Amino acid sequence: MTRPRLDEPEPQYDGLVPAPVCLIVNPSAGGGKAGRVAPEVEWALREHGLEVRRVDTRDLDHARTLAEEGARAGETVVALSGDGMIGVVADVLRHSPDAVLGVLPGGRGNDLARVLNIPQDPIAACAVIADGVPRAMDLGEVGDPAEVGQKAAPGQLGTALTVAHGQAFVGIASVGFDSDANRIANEAPSWLGGLVYAYGALRALAAWRPARFEIELDPPGERHVFSGYTIGACNSRTYGGGMRAAPDALLDDGLLDVVVLQSISKFRFLTRILPRVFSGTHVHEPSVSVFRAREVSISADRPFAMYADGDPIGDLPVLVRAVRGAVSVLVPADVTAKDSAFSSPPLPSPPAVDPAVPVAESTESSTDR
Repeated sequence: MTRPRLDEPEPQYDGLVPAPVCLIVNPSAGGGKAGRVAPEVEWALREHGLEVRRVDTRDLDHARTLAEEGARAGETVVALSGDGMIGVVADVLRHSPDAVLGVLPGGRGNDLARVLNIPQDPIAACAVIADGVPRAMDLGEVGDPAEVGQKAAPGQLGTALTVAHGQAFVGIASVGFDSDANRIANEAPSWLGGLVYAYGALRALAAWRPARFEIELDPPGERHVFSGYTIGACNSRTYGGGMRAAPDALLDDGLLDVVVLQSISKFRFLTRILPRVFSGTHVHEPSVSVFRAREVSISADRPFAMYADGDPIGDLPVLVRAVRGAVSVLVPADVTAKDSAFSSPPLPSPPAVDPAVPVAESTESSTDR
């Protein structure tokens, strides 16, 4: 089917209804917030004229199963959760070319919703599910060492890559100091809310000692070895509840912004880096370097777990890559180019589903996304 041109008016489809919604709820997200607001969210979606099937997750594996079932049924798969489960759902949907992801903020950080200009109030965000437009969004992925022709040999700097989980993520995968900060944040009491990430950083700083890292951009390619705090492989701009670690990252350029923080004193970290990361101006500090690459391999001189979207995703050494246009996500239709994390204008919304007309299977071969 030929796509309409961007400068043509969208056709009208009288009597058609939008695709039904599979609302996947992580009831424990945000310290139980998602579970508490889920009935109101379900009601709000119905008030927008949507048919809703709500399912609650038991764990991340269960979320994968639910997302796959929703995609097979032709439903818009909507996640009410934190970024961790949203990343898991996106990981499933990228294998279904016609699937559409909806994002409702239900966690503590809700960084993907923030970058997509989706309201932080999940009730208000329901309007995006009803009236938003789909955008092709990149995902990050922690890859298999076989992709670069190496066998697992963990434990030494510059050696072959170990097997990671092979899981996609929506935001930022980071390692080093961030590994300690994420672990502490995940163990922190829920009443801290969005402050949990700053709390994790401050607690981690007290015991931190610099590590020696090696990165290789687009292997085999440019290598850098340095002593420092952390490395972020950034698909998106923010993490940790609004920290703009990669302020210029785009969600549709097929590239990772690789942000490196080299060794500085703890006092300088507290006064020059941590306060400025919320505005993104930390990238102008001499101790911060930003590279762009489709893939980056990362290793260190001591063990670290890499975290993405707030959850552990693999152990160093790892390969991280950008997967361009991996999943379609609903975003507000009225976001200006200045405020958008996308480099290109949105595609026209697809027509709604006419329940009276059966959908014919496509005879065209699908491409690997």
